[in-house]
Amino acid sequence: MGIVLKQSFKNTLIIYLAFLIGGVNTLIFYPEFLEAEFYGLVTYLLSTSNIIMPLIALGVHFTMVKFFSSYSTKEQKDRFLTSLIFLPLIIAIPLGFFWNYAHELIMNRIAEDNKTIEDYTFSIYVISVCCAYFEFFYAWTKVQLNTVFGNILKELWNRGVVMILLLSVFIKLITKVEFITYLTIAYVLRTIVMMLYAFKVYLPKFHFKLPDNFSEILKYSGYIILAGSAGAILLDIDKNMIPGKDAIEKVAYYTVAVFIGSFIEAPSRAMTQILQPLTSKSLNNSDIKEVENLYKKSSINLFLIGGLFFLLINCGVHELFKLMPEKGYSGGELVVLMISLAKLYTMFLGSNGAIITNSKFYRITLPVGLGSALAVYFLNKLFYFKLDFGTDGLALATLITILIFNTVKLFFVKNKFSITPFTNKTFTLFLLISVLMLSFYFWNFSIPQITIFNRNIAPLFNIILKSIIISVIYIFLIIKLNISDDINRIFKRFYK
Repeated sequence: MGIVLKQSFKNTLIIYLAFLIGGVNTLIFYPEFLEAEFYGLVTYLLSTSNIIMPLIALGVHFTMVKFFSSYSTKEQKDRFLTSLIFLPLIIAIPLGFFWNYAHELIMNRIAEDNKTIEDYTFSIYVISVCCAYFEFFYAWTKVQLNTVFGNILKELWNRGVVMILLLSVFIKLITKVEFITYLTIAYVLRTIVMMLYAFKVYLPKFHFKLPDNFSEILKYSGYIILAGSAGAILLDIDKNMIPGKDAIEKVAYYTVAVFIGSFIEAPSRAMTQILQPLTSKSLNNSDIKEVENLYKKSSINLFLIGGLFFLLINCGVHELFKLMPEKGYSGGELVVLMISLAKLYTMFLGSNGAIITNSKFYRITLPVGLGSALAVYFLNKLFYFKLDFGTDGLALATLITILIFNTVKLFFVKNKFSITPFTNKTFTLFLLISVLMLSFYFWNFSIPQITIFNRNIAPLFNIILKSIIISVIYIFLIIKLNISDDINRIFKRFYK
């Protein structure tokens, strides 16, 4: 786990810095500078792009990770890379040519009050293509076990650009309409920078001869493109469906709650970037013992770190919403709880997804992916449109879907590889998180009102005090109970 922890630690710092910037953007700048309606519009454009992106990518970023380490010579690797680089164009070019039809399809699903979306749909296409190629070139560096720079571009670039653009809107340097134009250009530039860096890390000799196993590559990509599309639907379909019923402002309100609930997943995103190529290499070498080792260690470490942030977020979220500028943002506590629960369970599974995706049993990703996409879609229809549970219903649909289908993947890996993510400390950690959650969720300090710039900031002090107490108790107990050897080893370095 040495290289995993080293790069995961760097990537985690990058991602949490990105989340900090994103938090300022999401909780302060967007609501203050763009207002809910335009914020909802931007979120809708980006979420729709995320849904289309896997279709354009044709699964090549997953395909690269799975097959690259199986080639033994540079010529084979170069032929493989050359064959992949043109595959996304198979979808991107025809989709661009017939974009007017895609535009009509999008607008037919939008309520009459939200027709302002119509002027911006081409940005969806440009961002989708750019994100597809960004993920391709990022995977290019991942297979060289070089993830840090790509992670900076993936996590920090867009959030930093958004912050600059929002400040530009605030000082009236650009208009709200120009904000979307410049944001689209930023996605284009990010892709170009990622491409140049990928070529710097590994520059192939371009061959126009297909690799010997090209039919197998296409078959794998076919499965993964559908599974990847389903995964994107699961993540972004909620925001995409809201304008079909309610005002687009609700997309902004829901996005804030989802962002807060998703904050705990940063370590998972960081570790997965290096776990994927390492798991693929171990599977290609038939080293199941190392696969199991990565599985167990990634599970306990992610569960441990995610558990702390799960507690901090949910025990302070009620006070956090009191700081929001518009009343529409408040009342999202249940959304935060359900989304964070879903993220925590996913983190608990560790490298489960990497094991399935990079093994000979990758075909299971198709029924699981499509099943989860269909489940969340119809549950959204039930809870949001028919039963009128509001955005709580959208979050509930996501939670139920993730619990069911992640459990299916857990038992699938157990059945096929006879391995599980459980260690002898898993239940202890679960019990610790549960007790602290019940102890701190329902009470707050009684702090008198403190007003600065006509705003009560007493909730901020409440959040800080509770966070300090929870963190001290949690860290003390995980060290005392020796929950994770890796985490204890890190703390011992600081003791010395």
